[in-house]
Amino acid sequence: MLIIALAGTELLPAEREWLGHAATAGVTLFSRNFKNRLQVTGLIKDIRDASPRPLLVCVDQEGGTVQRFRGDFTDLPPLAALGAMYGENPAAATELAEEHAWLMASEMRAIDVDLSFAPVVDLARGNRAIGTRALDADPATVGALGAAYVRGMRLAGMAATVKHFPGHGSVAADTHVETAIDPRPFEEIRAEDLAPFREAFAAGADAVMMAHVVYRDVDALPAGYSARWIRDILRTDMGFRGVILSDDIGMFGAVSAGPVSARIDAHLEAGCDLVLACQPETIPVALDAMEHRDLPGGDAVARLAGRAAGDWTALSVNPQRGLVAARLAAL
Repeated sequence: MLIIALAGTELLPAEREWLGHAATAGVTLFSRNFKNRLQVTGLIKDIRDASPRPLLVCVDQEGGTVQRFRGDFTDLPPLAALGAMYGENPAAATELAEEHAWLMASEMRAIDVDLSFAPVVDLARGNRAIGTRALDADPATVGALGAAYVRGMRLAGMAATVKHFPGHGSVAADTHVETAIDPRPFEEIRAEDLAPFREAFAAGADAVMMAHVVYRDVDALPAGYSARWIRDILRTDMGFRGVILSDDIGMFGAVSAGPVSARIDAHLEAGCDLVLACQPETIPVALDAMEHRDLPGGDAVARLAGRAAGDWTALSVNPQRGLVAARLAAL
């Protein structure tokens, strides 16, 4: 039920214990865990060897400003470049969105990463944390490109995780460091911000990550703590049957629930399936907080695990990889 994080490029003894804990469902990797492809591939193997059960290895490999692994991997343009292209040539931009996703996911699957938390389908309307991570300001454009991105990831054997539900782009505050409150009426949010999520779900998105934003017209709680958003709107009204993840409980936008244990409880009781604990110092407390819970089986892990292991050598000589990389470089 917890997706945890690691301190550096090698497993520490305490981290091996964390990976063996019954509440650990996976690990998300950051730039601090990466030196080069060979090192991170070895780290991923060590992570899997340290766990007595299957777990998820995750990363944010969006492209642009949020790309944790570089060097041996394609330098991916930000999603905003695809949105800019869409205004001039929608068909070409849609095709390239699918190829961007296929290449990103193929490179991650080739080193045994199960899941990149992508795509961002927030609207590009001035949020300080989102910026060029967003495809466009127009819901229809984001819907079309986001659906193409989902298709491309799934073609590469990777589940797609759309974020940050119900839309982080229309409020300026950065939930990493400040409280974010969106005062707009629900009807406006439903007509605009929710539209790309509907398109992504129709395209087969497997998971959704919640926003730490308060949407005042719907609930006084941040969306990830809100049963109204998760159970009533996302599950019932929108019919989403995939996996629901929290955003990182170490972010400022999550502190309103109280200490780490209370944040975990609030997410799970609202309906989240997996909770991200990405600050190493919070993980011992997070694991302790799970001791009183009856843990579910590995259904969420099984649903998001990579469909087939990749092969870096085969991908490296695949001519499609070079063609796609060249097209992306021209953006």
